[in-house]
Amino acid sequence: MPPTLYEEALLLHEEHRGKIEVRGKVPVRNRHDLSVAYTPGVAEVARRIAGDPNLAYRYTLKANTVCVVTDGSAVLGLGDVGAYAAIPVMEGKALLFRDFAGIDAFPICFASKDGDLVAQIKNIAPVFGGINLEDISAPRCFAIEAALQDIGIPVMHDDQHGTAVIVLAALINACRVQKKSMADLKIVISGAGAAGTAIARLLKCVGVSDQICIPVCDIIVCDRLGIIHRGRRDILSIPHKYLIAHETNHENRIGTLADALVGADAFIGVSAPGLVTPAMIRSMAKNPIVFAMANPVPEILPEEAKAGGAMIVGTGRSDYHNQINNVLAFPGIFRGALDARAERITDKMKIAAAHAIAEYVKHPTKEYILPSVIDRGVTRAVAVAVAEAWKRSAEGEKYI
Repeated sequence: MPPTLYEEALLLHEEHRGKIEVRGKVPVRNRHDLSVAYTPGVAEVARRIAGDPNLAYRYTLKANTVCVVTDGSAVLGLGDVGAYAAIPVMEGKALLFRDFAGIDAFPICFASKDGDLVAQIKNIAPVFGGINLEDISAPRCFAIEAALQDIGIPVMHDDQHGTAVIVLAALINACRVQKKSMADLKIVISGAGAAGTAIARLLKCVGVSDQICIPVCDIIVCDRLGIIHRGRRDILSIPHKYLIAHETNHENRIGTLADALVGADAFIGVSAPGLVTPAMIRSMAKNPIVFAMANPVPEILPEEAKAGGAMIVGTGRSDYHNQINNVLAFPGIFRGALDARAERITDKMKIAAAHAIAEYVKHPTKEYILPSVIDRGVTRAVAVAVAEAWKRSAEGEKYI
């Protein structure tokens, strides 16, 4: 029997001792080379940068380097597995940055969750042109990302915003196929962690001008206890769920995920496997959209969703149509941000990225609403759109 993907992965990692390495860009063949690349010549470079720290972008790796940071508290679907177990995942993310966007990325996995992660990231930030926060549990991830927005380089928690961007892109094209308006959609989201919260806020255009963002009609977000609504006392001490309750579910509906799905136009799952049945899909509006993104086992398998009447189905898996994967978003977002020397990644840049991904598919169909995740042209299109969005905002508009 051929090895499984898991067995292949173990063999690959063992053979190569990881997936990335550091290589020099310049040769050191003789004493002169050594003197120019290192001491004494490098002292002049250090003196110049000491006088103007911005020269680090000209003379060092900073302009094209991203730090992939985690505390190991929410790694894939494995949960809090810690810093050591997070290494191969962060290393994989760094590989994708290099392969898709030509960005030199390096994994940093902090061992302690008790220290001040914000201060630790600020202390290592001078080396990098951007910070990609990854696999940090909610609600801690929200506070960490917010506290790093003014350090002068783009910082983005990909589990939040990379996911939200690709979901928005998928919805734009699903609406094109169905000939529906985004403004008419009633959506149910299963999962109120980092991804679910960011998706809900982006689709409702929270804090974003309606000139560049079309909010959906309404969203109901469900967690393990069911529908998040304003009457739930347990959310009073959970800031991000309290915000969800006041920004969504305008009818203040209560009940279970099954109750929420009745009459809904779309389902977005960023939670756990097997939560949705064909009968629940049948209770939705006619020809619904189903994005069941729990990985590796989705909330409902595509064949079951279609049996329930779903018209357009997407998952996070590569063995089905419409793979909804962050790799379509984050390499291009950071590439564009680095190229534009952006100081942060704004909502305008995220929306520009989503539209660039959607528009890359010229003729979407129900089984082709997103580009292939291995199409490098998507990264280039997203990078151009993101860079242009930053430049427009930097020319006088507020960060949005």
